[in-house]
Amino acid sequence: MKKMLAVDLGASSGRGIIGGFDGERFTLEEIHRFSNDPVMMPGGFFWDTLRLLFEIKTAILKASHAGGIESVGIDTWGVDYGYLDKTGTLLSNPYHYRDVRTDGIQPYVFDKMAPRSEIYGKTGIQSLNFNTLYQIAADLRDRPWVVENAECLLHMPDLLGYLLTGEKSSEYTIVSTGALLDAKKRDYAWDLLEKCGVPARLLRPVVQPGYDMGGLLPSIEEETGNTGARLLKVAGHDTASAVLSVPAVDDGFLYISSGTWSLMGIESPEPVLTDLSEKYDFTNEGGVAGTIRVLKNIMGLWIEQESRRQWKREGKNFTFDELSEMALASKPLQSIVNPDDPSFSTAGNMPKRICEYCEKTGQHVPETIGEIVRCIFESLALRYRWTAEKLEGMTGKKYPVINIVGGGTKEVMLSQFAADASHRRVSAGPVEATTLGNIAMQCIAQGEIKDIWEARKIIRSSFEIQEYEPDAATASAWDDAYGRFLTLIGE
Repeated sequence: MKKMLAVDLGASSGRGIIGGFDGERFTLEEIHRFSNDPVMMPGGFFWDTLRLLFEIKTAILKASHAGGIESVGIDTWGVDYGYLDKTGTLLSNPYHYRDVRTDGIQPYVFDKMAPRSEIYGKTGIQSLNFNTLYQIAADLRDRPWVVENAECLLHMPDLLGYLLTGEKSSEYTIVSTGALLDAKKRDYAWDLLEKCGVPARLLRPVVQPGYDMGGLLPSIEEETGNTGARLLKVAGHDTASAVLSVPAVDDGFLYISSGTWSLMGIESPEPVLTDLSEKYDFTNEGGVAGTIRVLKNIMGLWIEQESRRQWKREGKNFTFDELSEMALASKPLQSIVNPDDPSFSTAGNMPKRICEYCEKTGQHVPETIGEIVRCIFESLALRYRWTAEKLEGMTGKKYPVINIVGGGTKEVMLSQFAADASHRRVSAGPVEATTLGNIAMQCIAQGEIKDIWEARKIIRSSFEIQEYEPDAATASAWDDAYGRFLTLIGE
């Protein structure tokens, strides 16, 4: 059996998972789990890069003790990066995308560098203040000496790969998250970047998933006891890896990578760059095998997670299963919110904010924990319907199936609500979507699997997929609720 190590780094935790492939099925074995703890300092909010490197080396060491691996792939969150000087030294820890230095940066960029419409029209990336382009603009404005001393810029998976191998290159899916690429040409948007003052010397060649970075540095091999393993570029953006694992049978599918965020979209051979896509803030990120991920960022399970944290602070400790049971026992479709309303975007007393939103909009104010959780799930399901309809309107295609992957597939009620609200069949699973996409890409890179469609077929046969059909008996009630939802968001 071929064995590979997937390093999957999220914004709050990371894991090392050994993936096995015997020619017919995938297996997964978690060998290392660790927290990812950004550090607040007087100069800002930073990722602890050396700690992450230590944990990755620990995962490789544990893989060696478990019999060894043939390759390693790294995926992370998007947009964040580090600068290297001409000696290859990291100039500072990378900023966290939630650092306040980019607050208010967009008007500055639009006024002095390039208008919003030009940036979107070229890159296809929704306008978020933490996009790489805006972070670099903040660096140029507030700490130009760092940029002046930098020889190159690498996004997080590329930076960690460099620290393991000494090889500098920029993987397509991760670079695409930051509004640096021309969405149509799939290379740097050189004219735009010049207008924004981004030095060309900072940018390494763009390589596609599957690129072989070579072996680990001799010092890393000695430290971890693993000789001969190759570091392969997988889809470095974790969402791109998750989408690779969608067990679809053809390209006419909607996907939701469901977790703290719900990332909902389609795979497209070309970017969707229209007035509607800009108006509704859809983004065009790079995918595997020449695809574009046209998607919408939806708040996701963050609202439930933050509500649960508040209840814990109040001494009410409930599991997610218990919360779902209370929601199921509550009356349906009494209260709905817009999950993407700014009031739900930051940490705090989320149940109170939900109640205040409902009171402000003249709705039934949730009175129990179950009613609050049901409101969250039903509101997400209605947002999914809205997103599906907008994607169909922009592309002129019909998408009868929604494929949900990731940790959110454990929320059975949400999957059923998604089917009911959207009048579409929902296929839920696998849970370990990002890791499977990482492992599958390593197999493709090594010639063990032909392409992404063969990989998806193998994933379908390796893991249980749950199917949910829309309940016709509730269709009218959901349609009425959707009308209320459209009113809430001003449509």
